[in-house]
Amino acid sequence: MMAKHPLPGSDRAVARGAKIAGQCDPHETIDVVVTLRRRDEPIFRALVRDMAAGEPAAQPLSRAAFSKRFGASDDDLAKLAAFAAQHGLTMARVDTAACTVVLRGAIAQFQQAFDVTLHQYDYHASGQFRGRTGPVHLPDELRDVVTAVLGLDNRPQARPHFRIRPPFRPAATPPAIALSPLQLGALYRFPAGDGAGQCIGIIELGGGYRPDDLRTYFDGLGVARPTVVPIAIHGGGNQPSGDPGGPDGEVTLDIEIAGALAPGATLAVYFTQNSDAGFLDAVSRAVHDTTHNPSVISISWGGPEDAWTAQSLRAFDTVLQEAAALGVTVCAAAGDNGSGDGAGDGRDHVDFPAASPYALACGGTRVQVAGQPPDQTIALEVVWNDGSGGGASGGGISRAFPVPAWQDGLSVLRGVDGSAPLPGRGVPDVAGDASPMTGYEVLIDGVRTVVGGTSAVAPLWAALIARINVAKGRPAGYVNPKLYRAAGVCNDITQGNNGTFAAAPGWDACTGLGSPDGEKVAAVL
Repeated sequence: MMAKHPLPGSDRAVARGAKIAGQCDPHETIDVVVTLRRRDEPIFRALVRDMAAGEPAAQPLSRAAFSKRFGASDDDLAKLAAFAAQHGLTMARVDTAACTVVLRGAIAQFQQAFDVTLHQYDYHASGQFRGRTGPVHLPDELRDVVTAVLGLDNRPQARPHFRIRPPFRPAATPPAIALSPLQLGALYRFPAGDGAGQCIGIIELGGGYRPDDLRTYFDGLGVARPTVVPIAIHGGGNQPSGDPGGPDGEVTLDIEIAGALAPGATLAVYFTQNSDAGFLDAVSRAVHDTTHNPSVISISWGGPEDAWTAQSLRAFDTVLQEAAALGVTVCAAAGDNGSGDGAGDGRDHVDFPAASPYALACGGTRVQVAGQPPDQTIALEVVWNDGSGGGASGGGISRAFPVPAWQDGLSVLRGVDGSAPLPGRGVPDVAGDASPMTGYEVLIDGVRTVVGGTSAVAPLWAALIARINVAKGRPAGYVNPKLYRAAGVCNDITQGNNGTFAAAPGWDACTGLGSPDGEKVAAVL
């Protein structure tokens, strides 16, 4: 038998607060996601690099052309198939375009195949999960073929970024108001349109929606009911729990905001399990979906960048690069726990996947509104920060990703230390209303409530992009370089902070370039 070597970046540590509860059942069948290198990797990287630099010649590819040019090679798939057969594993699904294979087998077989030991862990926040410590090992023949092995450990990887309005009002804030998505669309000057012919992909890591809620909600707004298509991936599915404060709140919020502002679009909702394998698999399936062909994807889940392994960060970022190469815009919530991102260690953290340079990271604001519909205007817009109990816009500086080309020369303002050159990828890129005190009216599990969070901002921007795609006649695609090159297309937010970082003229690490002026954004895209 050939020697095995650690897969770089696959080391796992024990989750903080987790304790071993016992051995895993060696006969239990599980699925594991394996990602492979792609053909013509240097050419793919050059294409993505040129797109980030704004090179006009760097144009998106069709999904068919992408698969043919950059999909996994037959030789690499054969090597993985031989390895799987040697250990009694089956290749349950092969996605050549995405360079992804799902292996299926018993836990004992996976432990032997990858030289790992799996335990059940008790986790105070989420019950039990299957986990491991140390690296995954690969044989010589797969050493340069396999780039990530995900799903041996199925600990919860992300949390939803929404907040139901609390029963208290933070001190020194204006009176609370509730706004419909249509009012926000008008306040942000969304261009006319309904997203007809577009597909918005929505990623969900649990929970579900009730069709009766959607019918009642959209009928009440007086808009056409969007076509909503649930897609089950990696053990997920539309499974409403009946708890508006749980994942159902995230799922329904995303659908109701995107659907209200782009009712002509198809909403493909990809349900998966909350693990790094499930999360990555769902986004990859959405990016490479040749049935529904999403032109924009909304992600309202995430977790502190440091909570991801290097291999899962790398694999996920690669999928987002693939989205850019395919002309798919990915909008990701930047988090609801200020500059610390809820990590609880007293340090600054940014939320991933929003921290990827290939995601449009969406931060949060709080609005004051003047006038009455249909003549309302934004009187004042500041950084969303409702204090420790009310949440605040995520944002800060990535430690995993360098400054992208379109953020070169920017500065970041820390409230205490003043302004300094941006040392890494800055988060967020854009923003929108996220305070529960000026939140969105929604209907979840039969309950009418008011919800905020950067979860609301990702589908808000996704709906705007869908409208723009219709007017443009083709997908806007990887919009970050275009937005940063264009001056004044967003409403600049210059007041407030998210903890460590403060708002400033131009880009800042609380609200990015600002909230959308939809007409101006449409003009530059």
